Amino acid sequence: MSEPAAPAPTAADLAVIARQLGRPPRGVLAVAHRCPCGLPDVIQTSPRLPDGSPFPTLYYLTCPRANAAVSRLEADGLMRDMTQRLAADTDLQARYLAAHRDYLVRRTVAARLAGVDPLPDGSPSAGGMPARVKCLHALVAQELAVPGSNPFGAEAARAAGQWWQAGPCVGTPGEAGEAT
Repeated sequence: MSEPAAPAPTAADLAVIARQLGRPPRGVLAVAHRCPCGLPDVIQTSPRLPDGSPFPTLYYLTCPRANAAVSRLEADGLMRDMTQRLAADTDLQARYLAAHRDYLVRRTVAARLAGVDPLPDGSPSAGGMPARVKCLHALVAQELAVPGSNPFGAEAARAAGQWWQAGPCVGTPGEAGEAT
């Protein structure tokens, strides 16, 4: 893993993320991906929240439009279909296991960079990896943050469509009608 760390969020990024989530974000280490509209849509979070509690979700999808698109896929049964395919396809199993292992390594590196204790061995990664598909939001977030890392995340991101086409999901600080 020789790629540079994702950029730290700016105050404006954190304000946008708070509006996207409808609450103050916790444990944000970086903006891991930006939507084509320019706003953050995936953040990298510390494996431990400021109070020290474990938070295994390294990549967190923040855009409400992306979340809605992925939620529709979940409601349509895509996770069930993916889990069935996973059980029958050894190549897919190997790629999903690689995604799981990559996630764990990246989360441990993030803990070290954040100056917190890594999560203990055996802690779950995200999205049901490596045995099942449990949360498409986490898998899409991983794929957006690390393109090519998660076969199911890539598939779900494509199936979700272009959620950004309507423009930014929230205003940025200083826009008319937006509080700063």
